[in-house]
Amino acid sequence: MKQYNVAVAGATGAVGNEMVKVLEERKFPVKNLTLLASSRSVGKTITFHGEDIGVQELKEDSFKDIDIGLFSPGGSVSLKFAPIAAASGCVVIDNTSAFRMEPDIPLVVPEVNEHAIAQHTKRGIISNPNCSTIQMVVALKPLHDAAKIKRIVVSTYQAVSGTGQKAIKELEGQVLAIYNMKTIEKKVYPHQIAFNCLPHIDSFLDSGYTKEEMKMVNETKKILEDDSIAVTATTVRVPVFYGHSESVNVEFERELTPDMARKLLKKAPGVKLIDDPKKNKYPLAIDAAGKDDTYVGRIRVDDTVKYGLNMWIVADNIRKGAALNAVQIAEALIKKYL
Repeated sequence: MKQYNVAVAGATGAVGNEMVKVLEERKFPVKNLTLLASSRSVGKTITFHGEDIGVQELKEDSFKDIDIGLFSPGGSVSLKFAPIAAASGCVVIDNTSAFRMEPDIPLVVPEVNEHAIAQHTKRGIISNPNCSTIQMVVALKPLHDAAKIKRIVVSTYQAVSGTGQKAIKELEGQVLAIYNMKTIEKKVYPHQIAFNCLPHIDSFLDSGYTKEEMKMVNETKKILEDDSIAVTATTVRVPVFYGHSESVNVEFERELTPDMARKLLKKAPGVKLIDDPKKNKYPLAIDAAGKDDTYVGRIRVDDTVKYGLNMWIVADNIRKGAALNAVQIAEALIKKYL
């Protein structure tokens, strides 16, 4: 099998670390692995196949002879370095929001629209969608194909790991402070996150929606390739370390019963159905953490509309919501397009 020179930009972050882990777990054909981050991380090492690889500073000349670049730095860093990497002949798979809505850059979830990867030749960049969007479209794609979705109302319950390592430490610290009756510190979030829910992810827009909510609206339409779908979202940060949960209400153009939906989802790639509420079996964030699948359950009729279903969707936001999806794109890329 042909091997490829791979670079991970933002390698010391939560997603970058997971990308390295997923590359190893899935036996991606890596010839040489280059780990890139800011100058602050130079000297750190990350283990890959038993070898400690040193982190290098991300520079303009970092992508010489690199075939595939997995990017998960800040958005401004991707805006600067992804085009430079692409110009050097590296195909960039970018996990930030920097390029997602660019019309000539594909936004890809392999189980949903793998064919869009072919567009990578236009600018040499493929975008990884928002974590909350990814798990939702994985579950909704087979249902959309069967009965065509008219409208989606989604409310998310998103883990602190979506904000990064500092948010994980903040939740840990606040829990310990509360139990020890000490003053809590708030640095990452504007309010206490421990034992609380914050209806606020990313910055607010003039419309009253947040950027996170509009990402779900716009990305869902682009990935499903259907601008006629009406989407509205409310995104909430909850005191969970790993795993985003979503309450999703879907209105279809044609009848789709819960049993029909279950049969479709049982066969859907990347989906695991857990739907036996009488036995208290339904998707849980703690069960999805560290797993690759998107979990779906609590499928039931919404009898306020003609053809409607409610469901509960859970996935690990760092794995399927970021690192795994990026590596799956890379796998499809080398199999069909490079």
